[in-house]
Parts: sequence; structure tokens; C-alpha cells
Amino acid sequence: MIAHPTICPRPGVLDIAPYVGGESTAPGANRVIKLSSNENPFGPSPGVLDAYLAAAKGLALYPDGGHLALRRAIAGVHGLEAERIVCGAGSDELIALLCKAYAGAGDEVLYSRHGFLMYRLSALAAGATPVAAPERDLTADVDALIGALSERTRLVFLANPNNPTGTMVDEAALARLAGALPPRALLVLDAAYAEYVRTQGHDGGIALVRARDNVVMTRTFSKIHGLAALRLGWAYGPEHVIDVLNRVRGPFNVTATALAAGEAAIGDADYVEHCAVTNEVWRDWLAKEVSAAGFGVTPSHGNFILVETGARTAEVDAHLKSRGLIVRRVAGYGLPGHLRVSIGDEVGCRAVADALRSFGAGS
Repeated sequence: MIAHPTICPRPGVLDIAPYVGGESTAPGANRVIKLSSNENPFGPSPGVLDAYLAAAKGLALYPDGGHLALRRAIAGVHGLEAERIVCGAGSDELIALLCKAYAGAGDEVLYSRHGFLMYRLSALAAGATPVAAPERDLTADVDALIGALSERTRLVFLANPNNPTGTMVDEAALARLAGALPPRALLVLDAAYAEYVRTQGHDGGIALVRARDNVVMTRTFSKIHGLAALRLGWAYGPEHVIDVLNRVRGPFNVTATALAAGEAAIGDADYVEHCAVTNEVWRDWLAKEVSAAGFGVTPSHGNFILVETGARTAEVDAHLKSRGLIVRRVAGYGLPGHLRVSIGDEVGCRAVADALRSFGAGS
């Protein structure tokens, strides 16, 4: 670590281990299939590239700082109020802004034990204390979260479905958690994978946001919309929260090309449904094949599965890499005996199944 004797960052910053994304290379492999970052293997919908290229002609101009066209498009698709939506450079930025705006020294930011790493990192960056509540069967335990609440709690982050486990909490439990919050706390529902959920009526938390003044929902274009490279996300919340986020975000925090691509992507409902159905088919197929190969699989509602590899995690990972298959080690999430495998296309899924079968046969 490089340090300076007198010029120091605020408390908590040097406790942050920089986030490390999924690997993307497999030295020596003839073919590489990246299944480490939960990306959409089919990319964005066909009209998105045209919208992106058209917007690129105006690179000399500042983007719309109010994100009006995209907010209206999102509102139209989801039946929301555009004035209660704010856009960000990925939902990661919105998570960080919530911590910046509502938490600081002496405050606590609560999340589940195996929740998304950015909750802890954003809390530390804001000078707050991260608090992890235990889970039950790799699923967020609402009773444990409620038990961990204190007068210092300012934010409670809950990914639903959760990354990296893929598990979910039902709507009644979410409402109970929101009702138990202390007066100064917000519940943030991270719905990055909501479009992959096939439970009828699942809305990612929209109804709960509407019903309460202490709940915010974040969404992303990085997953099912296939726009991870553009860094685009949005949040829906009470007017008082959206007002605060608009005050602390940068005036041009989303690029013009991202805004244009997002507007095209959100309008292609048929493509979103196609990706969700295809993901469900291959996720369920791969889970059965991996289980048949002798590995435990956590039931998932996302575009990935969590595979239990135990004490042989490093060996399994190396075996997959030797076949050009890049998956995600999740020791940083407190799961050293597991690998997270993104759901790829048919070629990718069959390659993973073949590789795990061959590992089992050779052990």
C-alpha cells in the first residue's frame, strides 16, 4: 500500500480492497468463453446499436442532464412516475450516491452476509460502518437483518435476487423488513436481476416503493439489456430521495450514447422476454447437468448459478480454465467453496456441463 505521512483520506477509505471484476482470459486456451460477470451472452437488442451510433454523431455536445427521454421511456414500460426516477452510471453509482447522501461517520450500513460487495465498499467510502447480517441457507434472513438494526442504521441494502447466490426473499418478508426500519433508515432493493425472475407478478419492489416513503429500488441495464459497457442504471423511489440523489449526482453523470442506447433497449419488451425465457431454459438445464456431475447447485432466480465445489474449488476452476471457461471465484463473498457460473448461450452451457462431467470422471 502506498501511503503519505500527512495527506490521508477520510477514515474507512484505506480499509477498502478495490473491487475486482470477473476474469476474462484463460492463457493457453484456444477458445475463451467468459462466464464470470453475469453478462447477457446475446448482447443488446438489435435496434440498440443504431441508436448508439446515431447518438455518437453528437459527441461534441453535453448529454441531457435530466435524462428526461429515458426516464419517460422507463416510466412508460413499468407504469411509473418519471419524476420519481433518477438515472446513474450503472446502479453501482446510485448505490454509492445513496451511501454518500445518507450515511457517514458513526452510521451503519446493513446488508446480508453474502450480499453484493459494493454495499460494503460504498459504505466504507462514505465513512460509515458496514454491518453484515447472517443468512440462512444462502438466503437473506429478514429476522437476522431486523435483529441487526440499530439507531445507527441509515441504509439497508438487499439484492433480490441476490448476487452471487441467486436466492430471493418474498414480498411479505420485504414489507416486514421495511416496516421494522428505524425512522432515519432507508431500505434499498437492488433489483439488478429482476427481469430474470419468472415468478408471475414479480415487480422488483415497485409496489413496496409506492406503498412506503422509506424504500428505494435500483435497476441496471448491464444484465438483461446487454449494456454493461455503457454503465447505465436507474432508481425509483420516494420524491424526497430522488430529490436528494439529483442534488448529489454529477450534472452530466450519464453519457448521451448510454441514454440513447438505454431508451432503445427499454422499449424492446419482446427482446427482454426472449432473453429471460432463454436464460430460464439453459439455467435450469445447466443446474441439472451440474448436479448430475456431482456438484451442489443453489436454486437461482438470476442469470447465473452458484456451484458448490468445496475443498477442490481451485482444482475445478483450473480445470475449467484449461478448457477456456472463465467463471467467478466468490471467496470475497464469504463463499470460498463455491464458483459462480453465468448462464451463457447453448455452446457455453454445454461446454461447462462437459467440463464438470470430465472433472468428476477424472477425480
